[in-house]
Amino acid sequence: MDHHMNVGFWRRFGANLLDAIIIGVPLAIISFVIFGNGDNAFTNVVSFLYSLLIPVFWGGYTIGKKICGIQIRRLDGTPPGIGTMLLRNVVGGLIYGITFGVAVIVSAFMVGLRQDKRAIHDFIAGTVVVHDGSE
Repeated sequence: MDHHMNVGFWRRFGANLLDAIIIGVPLAIISFVIFGNGDNAFTNVVSFLYSLLIPVFWGGYTIGKKICGIQIRRLDGTPPGIGTMLLRNVVGGLIYGITFGVAVIVSAFMVGLRQDKRAIHDFIAGTVVVHDGSE
């Protein structure tokens, strides 16, 4: 893929922040109303399914990524499938978890400093985050 289309740290961070606000806040409120607290398995499962499935059904977008004009793509330029997203989110998440977040910091530097702007989870899944051409 053309590396000048790859998205750097701040735009990716902004998209994730928008997703957290747009999805996380309403989920926490719903969870609080239904379960009496905003931090439980319901919220975690729905958030996980959102980040896993929405990019599969919506061509590499989440709501935050769509607003920011960016999308997840496989290295051949095609949208991610369920297998790709499982590798990206589950295996990537496991790596981040077992390193107690150290790999998250490494990934942030990778996105900020590498020419191809790819994080650890991108390498695991064979993905890249690119500008969608909407701007």
